[in-house]
Amino acid sequence: MSGRAAPFYCPYCGDEDLRPSEEGHGAWECGACSRAFRLSFLGLLSRGLTPPAERDPR
Repeated sequence: MSGRAAPFYCPYCGDEDLRPSEEGHGAWECGACSRAFRLSFLGLLSRGLTPPAERDPR
């Protein structure tokens, strides 16, 4: 595993001509539309989950 999530297409134009950017981790450049963007992991969602102390013991 490389530790880097690679996008499959540009979120702006949909083209697949992508390359990692020199701007740092998670930054990508699109050769088709000349846009640069960044991918980042925000965290895990906790919707619908109840902490163990609040669960019904039944």
